[in-house]
Amino acid sequence: MSALNIRHVDKTFGSTQVLKDISLSIDSGEFLILVGPSGCGKSTLMNAIAGLEPVTSGEIQIGGEDVTWHTPAERDIAMVFQSYALYPSMNVRQNIAFGLEMRKMPKAQREEAVARVAELLQITPLLDRKPSQLSGGQRQRVAMGRALAREPQIYLFDEPLSNLDAKLRVEMRTEIKKLHQRLGTTIVYVTHDQIEAMTLADRIAVMRDGEILQLGTPDEVYNDPVDMFVAGFMGSPSMNFIPVTLVSGGDGYVLRVLDGDDPTGAPLELPWPAERDAQALQARVGERLILGLRPEHFVEDETRMETSFDGTRLEVMATVVEPTGADILLQATLGETEATMRLGPKSRVAAGERVALRVDMSRAVLFEATSQRRVA
Repeated sequence: MSALNIRHVDKTFGSTQVLKDISLSIDSGEFLILVGPSGCGKSTLMNAIAGLEPVTSGEIQIGGEDVTWHTPAERDIAMVFQSYALYPSMNVRQNIAFGLEMRKMPKAQREEAVARVAELLQITPLLDRKPSQLSGGQRQRVAMGRALAREPQIYLFDEPLSNLDAKLRVEMRTEIKKLHQRLGTTIVYVTHDQIEAMTLADRIAVMRDGEILQLGTPDEVYNDPVDMFVAGFMGSPSMNFIPVTLVSGGDGYVLRVLDGDDPTGAPLELPWPAERDAQALQARVGERLILGLRPEHFVEDETRMETSFDGTRLEVMATVVEPTGADILLQATLGETEATMRLGPKSRVAAGERVALRVDMSRAVLFEATSQRRVA
């Protein structure tokens, strides 16, 4: 396997710049995921790495070699597409072996490679079937097998699971994870599904409007987002964004939220942890900020001793209760915001009831209201 280096890559279609000064370094054997909304440029970047789309400027290196202007065949990469792109007239064995045959690999070696990947992907009983006789998951395994048979320097996956149903997508995600752990391959993987990104990646690059907003491990991107876009895009349900005012309170700072449930207008105040960014907040007293709290930062008050969960106590009115089996999603109003809280499956709260919660402010984040950049 080989490292991949992308340096200051731009791509323009007419007057529209779709990639803006992209720089990435991917270590040999690393699993990098490009994630972002539709139209953010992730598939264009993937096509540029593959050589399917020439860059406007910048440099792409594979294994230390400049391949910026090499054809796809000269780059020694294998790509798995969203569409399976299997030859309908060929059986599974022939589909997997076709690329090897085009590279003039001897027949004995081709057969050995087909047998190896078929066993690896557990598709040996399917080798004599045509694609029309396979399920969606089996077709995707064949497409992966065709790429794996080649043993290239880098594998590129362009939304390979998006055509599968939810259950099969989870199963194939697990198979891809196992495959990477067994082979230690270098993989660049494009998806719009942030759950896929969190579960598969060594590192995640979050893209928007042709730029990489944040590059980091799943934990870094999830728990230390650089701005509100990254914070809201990663996580399901997404982070709650609550407008607050920062005020001085005793020995530290307090985030004041207007309690819309209280007819007297009494403010809801959440203390900011004294040990976090006290100096950085000094100049922001009186400023309107955005408090970011994830649904799992809340827990019912009576369960906190059982779960070793401490935090600031508050009461909310449940407006919507959504049981999911593994947990319960509760929607309640915090100030001007309809917030989502994730409670345990044994919770008995019903819509229209008031419920006492604890919120873990040690995991909260703060953003500027205008720039949406993180400040603490």
